[in-house]
Amino acid sequence: MSFDYKRLIKFEHNIGDKDKKVRMVSGIVLVFVSLFTASILMLLVGGVLIATSYFGWCPAYSGFDKNTLNQNADSQ
Repeated sequence: MSFDYKRLIKFEHNIGDKDKKVRMVSGIVLVFVSLFTASILMLLVGGVLIATSYFGWCPAYSGFDKNTLNQNADSQ
């Protein structure tokens, strides 16, 4: 598996519904916990998870050509 920088500029949706929910909940929990622990790293990671969930696009998934959109259709 290789990382392709050219795929990063396409900005195609590559996060499915289940993945969005997991990212959103995880991000909210990390941001909430970071408020009490004063951890900047947790705040940044939580913010990135919330942002990728909101936009439906993950740059790491694009670079590795991964897509979780079609997984929901296969399981039904």
